Amino acid sequence: MQPDPDIARAEAETAQPQGRKLLVKSYGCQMNAYDAARMADVLAPEGFVETSDVEDADLVVLNTCHIREKASDKVFSELGKLRVLKEARKAEGKTLQIAVAGCVAQAEGGEILRKQRAVDLVVGPQSYHRLPEMLRQAAHGPVIDTDFPVEDKFDHLTKPSEEKIRQRGVSSFLTVQEGCDKFCSFCVVPYTRGAETSRDVGKIVAEAEHLARSGVREITLLGQNVNGYHGIGEDGGDWSLAKLIERLARINGLARLRYMTSHPNDMADDLIRAHRDMPILMPFLHLPVQSGSDRILDAMNRKHKADDYMRLVERIRAARPDIALSSDFIVGFPGETEEDFKATLALAHEVGFASTFFFKYSARAGTPGADLDDQIPEEIKSERLARLSEVVEAQRHAFNASMVGRRIEVLFEKTGRRPGQIAGKSPYLQPVQVDGPDALIGETALVEIVDCGTNSLFGGLVEGASSQFRAGGEI
Repeated sequence: MQPDPDIARAEAETAQPQGRKLLVKSYGCQMNAYDAARMADVLAPEGFVETSDVEDADLVVLNTCHIREKASDKVFSELGKLRVLKEARKAEGKTLQIAVAGCVAQAEGGEILRKQRAVDLVVGPQSYHRLPEMLRQAAHGPVIDTDFPVEDKFDHLTKPSEEKIRQRGVSSFLTVQEGCDKFCSFCVVPYTRGAETSRDVGKIVAEAEHLARSGVREITLLGQNVNGYHGIGEDGGDWSLAKLIERLARINGLARLRYMTSHPNDMADDLIRAHRDMPILMPFLHLPVQSGSDRILDAMNRKHKADDYMRLVERIRAARPDIALSSDFIVGFPGETEEDFKATLALAHEVGFASTFFFKYSARAGTPGADLDDQIPEEIKSERLARLSEVVEAQRHAFNASMVGRRIEVLFEKTGRRPGQIAGKSPYLQPVQVDGPDALIGETALVEIVDCGTNSLFGGLVEGASSQFRAGGEI
């Protein structure tokens, strides 16, 4: 006879002290932010209450990212500080459990336990639904779980309460796709997150409806290659990201939808049409190109040319003229010449980006790029990064300045920095601050932009222009 899961859960909870404090410190991408929230949800039934103070925590989870240079160094530096805190707690007769989760855990799990004995458990990004069980095991010795499990972790995650969702705000992330099959030669994602998998439409819709009922007004759909989404639809067929968005747009109360991160090769015709036909889909698209040089794009295994990207941008802008684009760039990839770099500058000039993320290439162990000859000296990478920064930062400031004098819809999310001020986001993800009542938080309203700062826009409410939500997100 199988044990009753409810009885087992009750026995486990009574065996654990209630009201323990949890701190999840998350690094890197938006998916890590989503995973951090879900870890807290999984641990809430075990009696854990979230805290932002490490001195107050009984359990600290470092939710790590492995994309950028020296990611593991930062983790071990943080673990060193936590080890000191753990030893101080032990001297006081108290305990502190330390967990490492995420992509560094996936890539270097055994090394983490070997180097830092203060760590109690290591869990990969596909296994964090097992945290309660792992914590109980860790009471008897270090635990590691970095397998790619057969079961779908989303089927085992605890649904957050409506109160918890409201505390997290009116904008939310929702993972719809994980993993990547592209194998760009600079990237560790296929090795740390695994092959591409897409969640079923029904499960995504159920999660989105729960968020909307709890006051969420904007959802960003997440995936390592989100526009490669192909999930089982409500009709049993294979649904694309565009069809998923069309279904989510019918959820009562949602005002805005976004998605990231995309690959140019998966920007299908129906998704471009969705930008044209669906007002709920915000006119802001993150579409990484990485380089403007065909030779470097080939070495990166991107499987598209610079001209392919430019023609795609033309099609997207023809479909949605008010759309703004952001991108990722990597400078100093192995073998990059001055001419290759100038091609990147030329592409950036030609496209004109509203915002950009740009990085020096850093070799990631186990990726093909790390084994390439002609690694670029650090001083050349730094010099090129500064030149690219000058171009794309000027574009960002110009785009923000172009908002002055315009009237745009703003979704208000929180109180502002000073009394009487509220803050929200423009359709282009720009922070916007205005004088207005707290009652507008959770609503959209028309704002006339009167000034822009380094990062934020400032404006005034247009009288009588606040918006109410109706079915389908229309206002």
